[in-house]
Amino acid sequence: MRLDLLLARAAERLARSGSASPRLDAEVLLCHVLGVDRTWLYTWGDRSAETFPRARFEALVAARAAGRPVAYLTGEREFWGLALATSPHTLIPRPDTETLVEVLLELSDEPSGRLLDLGTGTGAIALAFASERPAWEALGVDRMPEAVALAETNAQRLGIVNARFLASDWFAALAEERFILIAANPPYIDPQDPHLAQGDVRFEPRSALVAADAGLADLRHIAERGMVHLLPGGWLALEHGHDQATAVRQLLEERGYVEVSSRRDLGGQQRVTFGRRPSQR
Repeated sequence: MRLDLLLARAAERLARSGSASPRLDAEVLLCHVLGVDRTWLYTWGDRSAETFPRARFEALVAARAAGRPVAYLTGEREFWGLALATSPHTLIPRPDTETLVEVLLELSDEPSGRLLDLGTGTGAIALAFASERPAWEALGVDRMPEAVALAETNAQRLGIVNARFLASDWFAALAEERFILIAANPPYIDPQDPHLAQGDVRFEPRSALVAADAGLADLRHIAERGMVHLLPGGWLALEHGHDQATAVRQLLEERGYVEVSSRRDLGGQQRVTFGRRPSQR
């Protein structure tokens, strides 16, 4: 059988299983097994599939058909052009979160400074920012030691030297440290949300997804403590659910943040809300 026919068969199986992107999923898995990029597949798809580990590919396709995320099967996901190692201990980086990175880059108008990334997971936000702002220091914290170790591994693999990572339950290990920018993509899904039983989130750590008070509990905590750890004039930027922007703007305004605004993601949803600590406070 030729590779392109094997790929088509795999895509059909994934489509029957309900995959939202069956062809892409099949291509990513095949590229992972072959150690090639997708351009190679388009160029050499007529080659025989007899000389490569077909059983391994078909096992990965079966796992994807059962719902396991592609990023966990390959151990990698691209974010902001960076190839990040992934793990079931952390959330899978998503394109929507690149909106948060864009906001942080716009707000970083100082030549140098310090960014805090709360709940860093794979280190995606801290590493993306650090790659664009080499004169800044990015600190990523996570309460899960496995996440901290994974983020450190990603920094080493990518050769990003201005990012470091620390175990901390939000601000708990930071004493009186202060930052120009604080960012977070915290748990913000209501525990009763039916989407938790669908798609990739079924396999992601629930503690990184859900929060009490209709998903607002961690957002509220970060807004309250963020004022303590921001330098005067510094910014707090939060990713949140598509229907939470109004509530998050209110959280920030009630706690004294100024210039509060929200930003839409590529899908047109209000995804990131940010506000500034007053310079005189």
